[in-house]
Amino acid sequence: MQLEPTRTSSSSVFLRCEGAASCGLWSRNFAERLPTEMSVKIFEELDAKSLCSASSTCRLWHHIIQDSQQLWRRQCLLLRAVCHREVDSDRRDGLPWKVAVVRNYMLGCVKRDWLSGRYSNVTSAEELRHSKMVPLDAETWGEILQAELDR
Repeated sequence: MQLEPTRTSSSSVFLRCEGAASCGLWSRNFAERLPTEMSVKIFEELDAKSLCSASSTCRLWHHIIQDSQQLWRRQCLLLRAVCHREVDSDRRDGLPWKVAVVRNYMLGCVKRDWLSGRYSNVTSAEELRHSKMVPLDAETWGEILQAELDR
């Protein structure tokens, strides 16, 4: 087995293993070959929805993703940009990072769509038929209405 650096662009370098299939080098997933901390760094590149999908890939990935406070903290802080009141309230109540993400993920998606103006020019309820909606509190509606007035 021989590892050779292969340059595919000016900034990317990959290691190519001659005979990798025969030596069994790539027969396992990366999480089996890397330290957990490195696997967490790789999983940090995923969004919350992709993390949940990756978690169902295999038991090892499930355990790494479910047990990593670092992964869920990052997702929670990203979600907090849109749902700061809700996330802050959950964290004050002592809920773990992952629980705060799961509780507020759909709200964050809907709120982000409303605030970005996705629903600014809706002319009928039929246009919203396939959209996901969640209950919004009065303060959230106030934010949305203010965003509409500012457009």
